[in-house]
Amino acid sequence: MASLLDCITVDPEKCGGRPCIRGLRVKDILDMLAGGSSRAEILRDLPVSGG
Repeated sequence: MASLLDCITVDPEKCGGRPCIRGLRVKDILDMLAGGSSRAEILRDLPVSGG
């Protein structure tokens, strides 16, 4: 199983260079958690990013 840190990427060409998890800004994931989404719901709803 890949390390959780392997899921975090920083690319100046994506999301304005902000840290991303599976292609989404970390802020988006935190917003989902704050909105009441469970870990399982977030993992189910996020597309798998190629990097």
